[in-house]
Amino acid sequence: VKLADPDVVSNPSEYQKLAQSMSELDVVVSTFRKFKDCEKQLEETKALAKEEGADEDMADMIAYELETLSNQLKELEENLKVLLLPSDPLDSRNILLEVRAGTGGDEAGLWAGDLVRMYERYCERNSWKYSPISSSEAEKGGFKAYVMEVKGNRVYSKLKYESGVHRVQRVPQTETQGRVHTSTATVAIMPEADEVEVVIDPKDIELTTARSGGAGGQNVNKVETAVDLFHKPTGIRIFCTEERTQLKNKNRALQLLRAKLYEIKLREQQESIRNQRKSQVGTGARSEKIRTYNYKDNRVTDHRLKMNFELTSFLDGDIETAVQSCVAMEQKELLEELAESVAAPAS
Repeated sequence: VKLADPDVVSNPSEYQKLAQSMSELDVVVSTFRKFKDCEKQLEETKALAKEEGADEDMADMIAYELETLSNQLKELEENLKVLLLPSDPLDSRNILLEVRAGTGGDEAGLWAGDLVRMYERYCERNSWKYSPISSSEAEKGGFKAYVMEVKGNRVYSKLKYESGVHRVQRVPQTETQGRVHTSTATVAIMPEADEVEVVIDPKDIELTTARSGGAGGQNVNKVETAVDLFHKPTGIRIFCTEERTQLKNKNRALQLLRAKLYEIKLREQQESIRNQRKSQVGTGARSEKIRTYNYKDNRVTDHRLKMNFELTSFLDGDIETAVQSCVAMEQKELLEELAESVAAPAS
């Protein structure tokens, strides 16, 4: 009903959010219906199995059907559990992706450049749009730091698992004796911040008037045109006398208050993003690694998953299997936490 609301239709951002929610709910409803249908078929097959007079072939068919339906029901139940897990409210957001050279000198800069290309290829595979925000090129190639904006469908839900230290083991182009060097680059995934909107509650304001005094003609001296505005939640006080009328001074004071509140919110938002970035990026030390890319063995090892991947295709942006494995791992942890929380009151 809301999707047909003219106010929603005329607001692309709101319409997109509702359409996304509808799409997600459709998947849940569809899976639940399949679950109930399978449950019904299983009960009917069990009833059929209890009937007498079935020959041996029929009994074998019924037994096979029971096993198949039981497995299907179990799989649908697991799917439902995952679908009903609370979703990360940031998952649908666009992101800023930062790659920063860590330990390893010139080779770390080159490695940062390789990671940037890997993520660009991954974006192309997902039909996401990416664009550079800022970059600092390294002397021998690659980047000291590189930040790109990535826009598309549920970008953060996939790339959030890439935050951390990425370690490479290979022979650098500058190495003359063929020795393997170890270098690192750090990746930070920052969800796009909400636009700061300032709504001022009239109950939060104390507004008094006074005579302005000074130059400006008889009106400002005789009539109370000055406005003294106090914002109770923040303690901000604004005294406006510049305009020749009380209404204009009030509007100017509210405009200034909105600007100050905007600045406070923006500062808090940026501080939150900075804190998150610090926790994700770390210092670039080897001990914080999430993956090791080994060129000699053409192997990528994800230390969180304890899984290996083929290096060449991985660097060409084929990281979807690793991403989905991280999604599955997080879902498993959430289900375990949910099971523990349910079991705790019962015990």
